[in-house]
Amino acid sequence: MTQSNSIDTRQNKIVGYWLFCVAAMVFIMVVLGGLTRLTGSGLSMVDWRPLTGWLPPFANGEWQQVFDLYKHSPQYKEINFGMTLAEFKEIFWLEYFHRLWGRLIGLAFGLPLVFFFLRGWISREMRLPLFILFLLGGAQGGLGWYMVKSGLIDEPEVSQYRLMAHLGFAFALYGALLWCGFKFVKEKSLRARGRFRRQSRLLWGLSFLTILAGALVAGLDAGLTYNTFPLMDGDLVPDGLFMQDPWWINHFENITTVQFQHRVLGITTLCFTLWIWATNTPCLQTRLCTVVVLLQVILGIATLLHIVPVSLASLHQAGGLIVFSAITWLNYEIKG
Repeated sequence: MTQSNSIDTRQNKIVGYWLFCVAAMVFIMVVLGGLTRLTGSGLSMVDWRPLTGWLPPFANGEWQQVFDLYKHSPQYKEINFGMTLAEFKEIFWLEYFHRLWGRLIGLAFGLPLVFFFLRGWISREMRLPLFILFLLGGAQGGLGWYMVKSGLIDEPEVSQYRLMAHLGFAFALYGALLWCGFKFVKEKSLRARGRFRRQSRLLWGLSFLTILAGALVAGLDAGLTYNTFPLMDGDLVPDGLFMQDPWWINHFENITTVQFQHRVLGITTLCFTLWIWATNTPCLQTRLCTVVVLLQVILGIATLLHIVPVSLASLHQAGGLIVFSAITWLNYEIKG
């Protein structure tokens, strides 16, 4: 290896590890977002100032002003009416740190991106994808506020459609960061038949669909019902799956259907992962996918049976990220 190639390799690894660090920050961001929803903190900040909202209230007068704004929200009027300023601060801080962390991600991605670009460390083929990722990251912040706004109008609940879009977009950005990081630090290592490649791509899509279905469960609080497994109200296939018209709306607004489809997709993902592992040459990536998908299904069942405690629900959301990471790695490694 020449000295020039050695320098290029070192630079690529630096850029790749930077992307992995940003992906890790997105991982934390998603978990924080789940915690804000589970603790009812996400609607505590009723305005959005992306450029000037870095600092929290400090003086008592500032706190009272923010609290007075919150008192006009549906959440205060219908759920938290009569809460004290001290109690308000408890839910405010988690949402504040969630938003602050998003801003820090923007800095952690944007500033090094400019530096690496000016130093010529980013190849021409990767410049546009990384720039688009930066813009999409900013759009994700706007999408988050669009979601929060839906819970500040009439009902103290965010739209499950907007929640699904916000979470799905976060997972897509996370996966893209991992993929770009892999491109900088390692070569593809798995020589696979076309069938294995197609199976892996399908598993990727199936896992993403399961994540979106899980977002609908969260948005409708569907995990607070049918807290048994594998039966739902005594049946494998519960009644009332298509009681709403038109029929397709049940997949998004019927609590029974939403929970049932998430169960089915989760179990299908597990069975398909086991099938891929059993019918192809064993490798580290397929073994890892099998283990993490199995653990995620077990964790999901435990979350359901215990009626969605914050701890298990947060772990389940983090588990979804781990599953998506493993499947993304598998798909990257396959030479095509």
